[in-house]
Amino acid sequence: MKYFGTDGFRGEANVTLNVMHAYKVGRFLGNYFQKGDGTRPGIVIGKDTRRSSYMFEDALSAGLTASGADVYLLHVTTTPSVSYVVRTEGFDCGIMISASHNPYYDNGIKIINGMGHKLEAEVEEKIEEYIDSETDTIPLATRDNIGRTIDYSIGRHRYIGFLISLAKRSFKDKNIALDCSNGSASAVAKGVFDALGARTHVINAEPDGTNINKNCGSTHIEVLMDYVKEIRADIGFAFDGDADRCLAVDENGNLVDGDMIMYICGCYLSERGELDNNTVVTTVMSNIGLYKAFDAKGISYEKTAVGDKYVYENMLANNHSLGGEQSGHIIFSKYAATGDGILTALMIMEAMLEKKTRLSELTKGLRIYPQLLVNVRVKDKVAALEDEDVIRAAKEVEEELGSDGRLLLRTSGTEPLVRVMVEAETEEDCKKYTGKIVDVIKKNGHEDDTE
Repeated sequence: MKYFGTDGFRGEANVTLNVMHAYKVGRFLGNYFQKGDGTRPGIVIGKDTRRSSYMFEDALSAGLTASGADVYLLHVTTTPSVSYVVRTEGFDCGIMISASHNPYYDNGIKIINGMGHKLEAEVEEKIEEYIDSETDTIPLATRDNIGRTIDYSIGRHRYIGFLISLAKRSFKDKNIALDCSNGSASAVAKGVFDALGARTHVINAEPDGTNINKNCGSTHIEVLMDYVKEIRADIGFAFDGDADRCLAVDENGNLVDGDMIMYICGCYLSERGELDNNTVVTTVMSNIGLYKAFDAKGISYEKTAVGDKYVYENMLANNHSLGGEQSGHIIFSKYAATGDGILTALMIMEAMLEKKTRLSELTKGLRIYPQLLVNVRVKDKVAALEDEDVIRAAKEVEEELGSDGRLLLRTSGTEPLVRVMVEAETEEDCKKYTGKIVDVIKKNGHEDDTE
């Protein structure tokens, strides 16, 4: 599609995503959800802390109310909170204004349907058609049919209450460090952990509109790793801009990434008989070490394309209860319809407290294999991947790696890139085998070296 990707409509604010785009998205949705019975649609809007989020909130609200919808403003909040409010309080849809882990100058419009899931692709296609249409075919509401905007901070507070209710044990006497990425978690996370009795230490929770994700949060996990060691915390959690991701840091200051979180939670739920179908859903980017560890534990797994959207589609279709990505998007379908960073942190705490152990102990059965990802800018992605010499080289690499590693060749969904990823026993092997594929791509003239 032209505007919408796997995670909504995203781009640089007022460059590739501007206020007229947002207004027209609002106009379309306000009309699309008209019921025909005289009642106005109810649409929930949340936003992260980017400076442009306030501008897009106003533009979306104008479009929605002009089409006859009522808008309920959650203000600064997390993406999963919008999903929760929509699905538990009977709203027609939700909108989250955020570009997740991107820099502050980018922004995005994520649309969530009435079930709390990401909006269907066919509806996104209709929105794109409307955005690009030269004539406006949607009528403007008049008189008492014009919508209104309503402060709905109570929805965020109910979500916070929901999170607190999930904890099975008190966090009393636990030193917990939180990196809120100067984003949405700044408005939610500390309150949850404080209410559960933790000694909560928070960094990067002073958003100014331009510091979201800047040298902080899950994309700069080294900041939290150092902080955990500095204050001798029992555990640390880092979120991204809209708090739908979570990475953890153990008591020694070591990273616990999405694969390791799925291992910890998968094993814990399986031991308790609470892992539906005894299966965890991953993407093709998960580490081979995770699969070997699951095999050793007798836990099944499925692999999807990259994107938490595809993970959740698989979970929904097959009634699986746990899935996620290496990046820290973890979905617990018993409680949520999307990745939820704070919920993920609570589930890790549950496993740690119930098993009466440290986080480092919970990852001992998992060996993460060295991994190297090389991006090659190419003239034609399809031509590069279908080149017979590239296919032959890939087959040779796979044969040499055998069961002790793997090769993943794929294209970027948004850029002219071929991604070459190798996992192997050693970093030297990773470099050797990625180099073998990259050399063939370049030798056969596929590389675009104009930049």
